[in-house]
Amino acid sequence: MNPETGRKAAVVRTEQHGHVSLVTIDRPDAMNAVNAAVAQGLGIALAEADANEQTRVVVITGVGSAFCAGADLKALGRGESLDAPGHPEWGFAGYVRHFVSVPTIAAVNGFALGGGTEIVLASDLAVLDPAAKLGLPEVKRGLIAAAGGVIRLQRQVPFKVALEMGLTGASVSADRAVELGLANRVSAPGNVISEAMELAERIAANAPVAVRETKRAMHRAAALGSDWDDEAWTVSDRAMKAVLKSQDFVEGTRAFTEKRTPMWIGR
Repeated sequence: MNPETGRKAAVVRTEQHGHVSLVTIDRPDAMNAVNAAVAQGLGIALAEADANEQTRVVVITGVGSAFCAGADLKALGRGESLDAPGHPEWGFAGYVRHFVSVPTIAAVNGFALGGGTEIVLASDLAVLDPAAKLGLPEVKRGLIAAAGGVIRLQRQVPFKVALEMGLTGASVSADRAVELGLANRVSAPGNVISEAMELAERIAANAPVAVRETKRAMHRAAALGSDWDDEAWTVSDRAMKAVLKSQDFVEGTRAFTEKRTPMWIGR
């Protein structure tokens, strides 16, 4: 509660840094556990980023020693829904089933177990603080990782490794997570947000339409069969046609010819 206004402080904060939206879960007293308010805040942040032509990348992080402790079990115990009000289709945290066209980066500042790991799995890229830990301990509590864990983990790491993590509930260190392909890199201690923002800015410097279509095509093609099958090439061709129709394509080729930095407009 804000003592000056008498209103509850926002549990999700959004800051715009150029073309990068930094979204922060701010419930440190609850280890950034997800309740309906967090789900609503994250879901709205994603929707707004996707609708804003100036936003090209979203970075998500947490306040304090935890990235996200998963579901708010106290809220569940009180019989409360964890869904974003009016948007159950967004899935857990307003995030795990909420596809957006702009790339998302998890800046994992601390432990991210259960639902926290599922947010990481749903993100396009991830940068981990050395103190971060990932894991799906749901089986230790009589549950399963139903917010995408049982779907995405085995698509992102070797199948037997995914089964071991899912069946034992054991966590992995930041270094091991990178080794397995669960994350892109480990930051210097305490530097995860700035390193994730640097990565985001490198992406944001590229043509927005091309970035969006690359993300969309890669996600769609990942679920298909052989890379020699027509279906995968149809996805790629569709994305290329969208890029070739864009003003960004015209600007990119013109800037190359004129030996200058492109001025992207995102259309």
